[in-house]
Amino acid sequence: MTKAVIFTEKAPKPIGPYSQAVRVGDMVFVSGQIPIDPATGKLVEGDIREQTRRVLENIKAILESAGLSLSNVTWVFVALKDLSKFSEFNEVYSEYFRESPPARITVEVSNLPGGALIEISVIAVKG
Repeated sequence: MTKAVIFTEKAPKPIGPYSQAVRVGDMVFVSGQIPIDPATGKLVEGDIREQTRRVLENIKAILESAGLSLSNVTWVFVALKDLSKFSEFNEVYSEYFRESPPARITVEVSNLPGGALIEISVIAVKG
């Protein structure tokens, strides 16, 4: 199978040696996204709700550039800097995944790039 790199200006440019996403067959693997505003290249200030919304909008833009949507997401990995913010995160997350939510894992981590409060990676499948 061939691998195709996915890139859009509507999401933050990678800050290291990785792609925003990679397509292999019918699957798209989106790299971990932190709450960077693609227009400014800077971390969004604000609480976990604002940061969650920015991350999910970035993921949505990447998926759309690959011809997919959030409804194609089958698996989500969430890293939270503070698990006590889980319910606030979940409020925003549930706005984006209302019906048939994907499988998910959520973990607390000691630190994230740029001091972000959250990082999310997804796998989506065309079909």
